[in-house]
Order: sequence, then structure tokens, then C-alpha cells
Amino acid sequence: MCVEAHSVFDLVRILAQANSIKRIRSSGRAFKHVLIYFVARASNGDYGNQGMQSNSKLLSFFSAALLLLTVPQIFQAQVPAPSPGSAEPSPTQRQTPPNPPPTAPTVQPVQTLNNGDSTGIYGIQGVLIETVDGKTVSSQAVDQGFNPASSIKLATALVALETFGPQHRFATGFWTDGSFDKSTGQILGNLYVTGRDPSFHYEHAVMVARQLNVLGIRTVTGDLVIASGFTMNFGASARRSGEVLLDTLDASLRSSEAIRTWTYERSTKQDFASLQAVPSVNVMGDIQIGSVPLAARLLLTHNSSKLTDVLKVLLCYSNNFMAERIGDSLGGTQAVRRRLIDRLAIPPEELQLASLSGLGSNRVTPRAMMRIFRELRKGLQKNKLSPADIMPVAGIDPGTLEDRFTGPAWQGSVIAKTGTLVRTDGGASSLVGQMRTANGEVLLFVIMNQRGNVVRFRENQDYMVMQVQNSRGGPKAFKYNPLALTMKLADTESVSGSASAESEPNLKSTSSP
Repeated sequence: MCVEAHSVFDLVRILAQANSIKRIRSSGRAFKHVLIYFVARASNGDYGNQGMQSNSKLLSFFSAALLLLTVPQIFQAQVPAPSPGSAEPSPTQRQTPPNPPPTAPTVQPVQTLNNGDSTGIYGIQGVLIETVDGKTVSSQAVDQGFNPASSIKLATALVALETFGPQHRFATGFWTDGSFDKSTGQILGNLYVTGRDPSFHYEHAVMVARQLNVLGIRTVTGDLVIASGFTMNFGASARRSGEVLLDTLDASLRSSEAIRTWTYERSTKQDFASLQAVPSVNVMGDIQIGSVPLAARLLLTHNSSKLTDVLKVLLCYSNNFMAERIGDSLGGTQAVRRRLIDRLAIPPEELQLASLSGLGSNRVTPRAMMRIFRELRKGLQKNKLSPADIMPVAGIDPGTLEDRFTGPAWQGSVIAKTGTLVRTDGGASSLVGQMRTANGEVLLFVIMNQRGNVVRFRENQDYMVMQVQNSRGGPKAFKYNPLALTMKLADTESVSGSASAESEPNLKSTSSP
């Protein structure tokens, strides 16, 4: 091959005359010839004796070399998106190698948006859309590992429901090792707190103060001793949670935010009786981290809302803290992974977990995620529940799907969990759930995108779901009766401890009227 180039533009002309850019890249001799040519011109002074122009010419040489390395991507073949009406992947899709190295995936256009406008969404994509009875509607890279981001919370929810049951409530216990002086309303000793409720918040602490007041307790002379697993307001620090709890129990230290939260919750539930008095328990000692002594007596147990209500809030707002806390109660990340692999017969290489919230570099294939979602639906149906009882309903519920599928026709027609990581894996986004069409048909879907712009990924996901719905007559809303998420965490219970003449514990009440 003989080339004669006097500038970067000459080199571009030479490349344009080649039959294909791949031939230039694949021919080591041609590539070497061009580089040697420019080096010789520079070293022999062909660009010299012209002052600053010499540096400019040399810079052109390096620009040309860089162009040789980057131009081929411009000519990269377009990879068609999966056809919503096709039951089998296209030949190009079938050639997608399973499980490419996460550090160097093939980045290609994955979808055309805006009603045919040729605007490519660059990245890698996995898709699996099925009917309820398991027939494939559309598929792409179903055995390739993707970062699911927060949609992995569906796996956490599945194992939690199977382990604890949908009616499970997380208990927070309040204990004392001292005596109770009924005449003064004082506990002469310490107040101990135990429990791992992921949803314990300001309003619950004020309710505990109210229930302790009903027992006659208004002052604790000792310390507030917090178990290491206790947390409050989605904070990971037990000590900091103890400090917030101490201030919230005491009306003189209670923050304005705690007061607003308590007042709003009670007013929404129309529990105006609880607002007639100001609950308050003064703890005179310090905050300590420790365990409950064997001789301590249980004064009160605060039970959270039902697990299904906790999961509804968790999944609507995609709360990472709550997901990790529940995961810890299940034995941790690897225990949950083993449970899923064994229970659902998922090949181990198709499910790699670094967290149960979706943070970090998790890996799951669209096929494995579909199994997880199917099993979640099955478990909910067994308990006479539906995905809408724990998952966001698009365009209706607040949170991550509040502003998606908001058109009058589409509102309420999609129930799904989102996943978003802006930087990890070059940008990762997912949407996993179910859609409903005009004829009442329900389709299950998993859409995963990686290595690109997450905002465009979301647009692509929404477009794909709507395209499938339109191909089957259009969308139709699921039957759903929305309830304010605040109320989901307000259905708590407070139950007194065992009978004792000193603490008068013959009390059983709920936080609802």
C-alpha cells in the first residue's frame, strides 16, 4: 500500500477512499507505513525551519494517529433493538456473547427513540418480556450479566416475605433494670432500647413517649442504653440514633421536625385524642451503647407496621438504608444470594451480589431477574396480595415512578421497580415489573441498560414498554386503590410488658384510633 499524505486532511481522505475502516485497522503493514511516514517527515526536518509551524505540524501527526484509533467506532454497525412483537431475538442479538467482562463491554446503539428519529441510545442492553404463562414476547442478551442497581431490592423483598411473612412486624423493646416510683412517675434506673426496626422514625418515638406516659412513666433517672443494632430516622449510627431518640422522647428537647411529623401523622389518621396532651419522658442520664441485663424487665414493645407496608415505602422511594437493614436481618448479602440460587435454581454465575440495596457492582442476568420477579408475584398471590401492594404504581405513587408513564392513558398501567447508578459501570439503569394492555393482558418485563446516559436509558425503557402496549391495543390501568405512604408506616402497635405491680403494665393499645 502506498500513501502520500501532507496533512491530517490528506490522511482522512486516504481513509475515506479505503473500502472499509476495518481493513485499515486490520492491516498492520498499512498502519505502520502511515506512522513511519509521518515520523520520517518530522525527523528529517520536512516540517522544520518554519518556527512555530513545526510544532503545529507535529501536533497534526499525533492527531492523525489518534484519529486512526477512534474513527472506526464511527463506522460501527448498528445493533437493532428487540422487536416488541418478536418472540425470538434477531440474528445479531443471538450473536451477543454471554457475560462479557464487566470492565470492557461492547458499547453499541441499543434503541431508536422519538417515533422513528434516528437518535441512538449508546450502551449495552438486556431485555426480556414475557406473558404471564411464560411465552417470550421480546428478548435480547438475556444471559448476559448486567448491573441491576436498585431493582435488586425486589430480591431482598422476596426473601424477606418468604422468611418473615407479609404480616411480620419489627419489634423495638423498652426495658428497665430499676424500680418504678408511681407517686413521682420516675424509673429509678436505666432505660434500655433493643430492636432492628428499619422504619423507626420521629413519630414512632413520640408514640413511645405517649405510651410510657400512659404507664405513668415521665422520668428516667439513669441512662438511655441503646443496643448496637438500634437505628432511627434511617441513620446507621446507633449512638446518633440514641441521641435523636432521647431528644424526641423529651418534649422540651423535641425538634420542630419531630413535632410536625407527629402532628401530621396523627391528624391524617384522625387520632386527635393523641394530640390533646404533649407526650414527654425525660431521661436524666447519658447515652450508652450496651446490652440489656438479664434482670431487666420489659416495659413496652413498639411493633412496626406490617412488612408489606414497610416494603411499599422502601420500594417506592428506593430506600437503600431500609433494604440493607432488612438484608442484615436475613443474614446478609451472601445468605440472600444462596437462598435465591437454591430456591429458584438460578445458575450461580447469573447472580453476583455485592449489596442488597443495589449499590456497588452487582450482576444479574435478565433471565435470572425474571425468575426473581415471577417468584415474588407468586408469593404475593399466595397471600392474596398483588405487586401493587409493595411496588410503585407508575404515575400514581410518590417516589421513583411518580413522573413516569404520567399520560392519562398510561397512568397506573405499569407497576415496576427502578434502578439507577449514575457512575457505577459507566451508568446503569433498569426497570423490572409488569404492564397491562387494553385487552387486560398482563406482560412481565425486565429491561437493563449499562454504559451510557441514565436519563436516555429511562426514556428508552419507557418508550419500549409503551411500544409493546400499543402493539397490543394500548395501555390499561391496573385496579389500584392508592393510600398515602405516610399511612403505611403509621399502622404501628404498642404493647406493654409482662404484669408488674410497679410499672402497671396492663396496657395494650395501637397507634391507630
